[in-house]
Amino acid sequence: MAAQTYTNPVYSQYFADPFVWRYQDVYYAIGTGPAEAVGQVDAADQSHVFPLLQSRDLVNWMKAGQALQRPDPALGDNFWAPEVVYSEGLFYLYYSVGHQDKRHQLRVATSAHPLGPYEDVGLPLIDPSTCPFAIDPSPFQDDDGQWYLFYAQDFLDRDENVRAGTALVVDRLHRMTQLAHQPKTVLRARHDWQRFLVNRPMYGSVYDWHTLEGPCVRKHGDRYYCFYSGGRWETENYGVDYGVADQVMGPYSDAGNEAGPRVLRSRPGQILGPGHNSMILSPDGHTEYVVYHAWDAKMTARQMRIDRLRWTAEGPRCDGPTWTPQSLR
Repeated sequence: MAAQTYTNPVYSQYFADPFVWRYQDVYYAIGTGPAEAVGQVDAADQSHVFPLLQSRDLVNWMKAGQALQRPDPALGDNFWAPEVVYSEGLFYLYYSVGHQDKRHQLRVATSAHPLGPYEDVGLPLIDPSTCPFAIDPSPFQDDDGQWYLFYAQDFLDRDENVRAGTALVVDRLHRMTQLAHQPKTVLRARHDWQRFLVNRPMYGSVYDWHTLEGPCVRKHGDRYYCFYSGGRWETENYGVDYGVADQVMGPYSDAGNEAGPRVLRSRPGQILGPGHNSMILSPDGHTEYVVYHAWDAKMTARQMRIDRLRWTAEGPRCDGPTWTPQSLR
């Protein structure tokens, strides 16, 4: 049988923050659609949010509806970065909702079926009065069965070692719909390539704002790798790097990334701003792929792409971003 090939993007329409999972030999993808990204979900046809796709081979994708029954409209009209996991008979959809660039909260919805509909459980995972901006929830299950939630939130302190901006946190899930409320900082921004915007007005002041977001955790050997996207999502400095730790709650280190992201970075003239990745095994059950979004050359849409992940002596590396035919391993 001839090897299957693919050419990125594997899905040509707008599909940001792609999260892929496999259930009963079917691949499912959920992401941030154009309406969710820019706050247009109050349109008449948006009673459900978050586009869904499905595939048998990780390459050919078809639309599969919308996942989430829209919760209370007062929560906001921006819905970002959904992820779905399965535990003890239920599918859990973690996401953030809020208003553009402010007042975003983490929430969770459940369904008995992978395609939903998912219904919000009715409470935020973190009290918005104590954490007004939290995004990009990413659940991770350790070998002992315990679940954790990685996410991004804002930090305003700064010194010679860390910079103000959005950065990464982890907390243990007491149950799938409730955090232990014992968060630990995973990684903070330290470098110029992670800058989002100079002189950004935030929280009543002005900051040299930096961003780490889109956490995705993978255990390899005895170590934990927290992949993340850094920089500004509309620019060529945006890309995927990682921190590594000996324990799931850290401490994590991303030392060695001073020159920029080590896993995925822009290819000027071809691929801009690759980021917000998830990871999945190919149909052979062994080869790992990074699933991510990137802009097309004209910046008309963030599209879903896949490329092979390799574990090297220097750490994890991706064969992408690619835009020519590739073999699916």
